[in-house]
Amino acid sequence: MLTDTAFGDSRLSFWLRVRDVAVPPSMIETATARRTAGDWAGACAAAGFDVDLDLRTVTRLHGSGTTARVRADLRRLAPDLLRWHMPRTAPVGFLRPGTTLTLARYDVPGRVRPVHLVVRTAPAWADAGQRISLAVLDGHEPAGRGGSPDGYRAPDRRFRLDLHRHLWDASRSAELRVRAGAEGPPGDGGPPAPAPPWASSVPGPERFALGRWADEAALLLAAEGRPGGGPVSVRLGARRRLLLDVRLAPGSGGAPGTPEVRSAEVIRASAPAGLPVLPDAATWVLPDLALLRGGLAGADRLHPLVAAALAPGGRRGASDGAEADGLAASRVVDCRGARHRIALVGGELVALDHDPAEVRREELLAALTGTPLPCLQAIDTAHRRPHGLADIRDRLDHGDTAGALSRIEDLLGTGARLRDGDLRDLLREAAEQRVTHGLFRAGLADPRPKEDRRERDRFRAGIHRSRPRQASSR
Repeated sequence: MLTDTAFGDSRLSFWLRVRDVAVPPSMIETATARRTAGDWAGACAAAGFDVDLDLRTVTRLHGSGTTARVRADLRRLAPDLLRWHMPRTAPVGFLRPGTTLTLARYDVPGRVRPVHLVVRTAPAWADAGQRISLAVLDGHEPAGRGGSPDGYRAPDRRFRLDLHRHLWDASRSAELRVRAGAEGPPGDGGPPAPAPPWASSVPGPERFALGRWADEAALLLAAEGRPGGGPVSVRLGARRRLLLDVRLAPGSGGAPGTPEVRSAEVIRASAPAGLPVLPDAATWVLPDLALLRGGLAGADRLHPLVAAALAPGGRRGASDGAEADGLAASRVVDCRGARHRIALVGGELVALDHDPAEVRREELLAALTGTPLPCLQAIDTAHRRPHGLADIRDRLDHGDTAGALSRIEDLLGTGARLRDGDLRDLLREAAEQRVTHGLFRAGLADPRPKEDRRERDRFRAGIHRSRPRQASSR
């Protein structure tokens, strides 16, 4: 699933990086093992989901029939596959903040609105570790962008995954090949389908899944109680919409008709109220399909369920894409006219060509503000600003704490002690943001920026002056 912010000249390299770090193989393996063992809650925990639902409460509020349907869907849920397909934003591929996506809807006797099984992302200011919340909504919240009492937003019509169960339901993941429009021989993602006649009215048609719009619009209209067809709004970008008039062509011998687009009109305004909105999952070309067609990724770099659908026979490799910098073996340093080596020994980064007594003398010299040996300077720099700092930051930002710590151990050893510098600041910032996220989930966090909170505290302390002292009223 894509958002318009994810497209640009570098959209393929953007998605390639996201696929490498956002859902690491260790997460997929652990979540899959727990899911196949019947532990859906354990699979969610492994994939970075917070389970904010209680099945006993669902039974009390909506009946045992609804609970049975919710439980069945939770057992089919592949949370790692859902995280793989969640909407993301450029430039670093974070989950789209403040978004609620409907996974399934359940009609309950006696209720006007259906019950929703949803996943939700925190607002950007409270995001940490790219956590996702799994919950059940009773359907009485507003369907627009209004908030809910717990700080999350109501379901967004652009992200209706109840119409795209193959993006999260492990039992239906094979449907991805057809729903993504991947035609042709397996293994290459298939060539793009010929553009329909009305595609000339769409700007940048190569970015959109035009060949699937008629069929996907028909599915949407049927879900909205309009099986005969009608107008559908397609979001092309900020304040740019395409109005599709989709009808069913007459079938032969009583067979159901084939959806076809009667007209397509681009408007530079918001779509008329009440018009069905084509979900983003049906609007854009699937990024994995674009990567396969562009030759930038093979099946070994895709999620196993995605690879099985788009490139049968392919396997995802065990490596998560990170390569060691060579420090684990040795690194050469120019040290006072000689070529010396530093390497990991006994879980610590050490200078191999200096005896321990010399190293202790140089460390004492450095403690007294002297200039240490270049080998020791290189070790100190590695601890403060390691060469793989950008990769560590990416992993922390995307919630792969275990991968980030493993990367640090590969670079500095298991016995390394953090020193003041960029690496320590990065880890401290990640920990502070996790605290903020926890406060948000507990309803205790202040959403305003730090500057606003500081000004509020100054005001309460009597320090704040909105006007000069001589102009203030008594």
